[in-house]
Amino acid sequence: MSNYRRAFIPGGCWFFTVNLLERRKTLLVDHIATLREAVAVTRQNHRFTIDAFVVLPDHLQTIWQLPPGDCDFSMRWRLIKSRFARALPKQERLSAVRVARNERGIWQRRFREHLIRDEADYARHVEYCYINPLKHGLVTRVRDWPYSSFHRDVRAGLFPEDWAGDSEANGDFGERR
Repeated sequence: MSNYRRAFIPGGCWFFTVNLLERRKTLLVDHIATLREAVAVTRQNHRFTIDAFVVLPDHLQTIWQLPPGDCDFSMRWRLIKSRFARALPKQERLSAVRVARNERGIWQRRFREHLIRDEADYARHVEYCYINPLKHGLVTRVRDWPYSSFHRDVRAGLFPEDWAGDSEANGDFGERR
């Protein structure tokens, strides 16, 4: 078994990647309202700030800031994932291990997190969230992907609407090759 080391910094800022178990599924965009509700209910009970968020068909990426004194992002992800899974009909294939543990076959068990180190690291990860649909060939312009907080940031004047219009989506942002 792997020895996972997570950084637990109260009030910290993290970049997360969370994947569906079956990467060819499109559950996240097919059930976007359910996902939004799971996040909203979790935020009501366990506060955190969403600095960036993008939902692709089979995974999502986000940047969160937790309140001062709080570092329990794992509990928040557990709640979001379980709320989302409970709202969906049980149609997925289950392994014997998942059946024995009474688990759904929706999400990968773990998630990837990266503690944001500084302003440059923060900017790089926000930009990666927003360019991710372009990188995966889902759109030809960042502004055309509807499941992204990019549109919120355009309205706030943080990004121009045509941002990354002539860019390539290159870079290593913690994804496996």
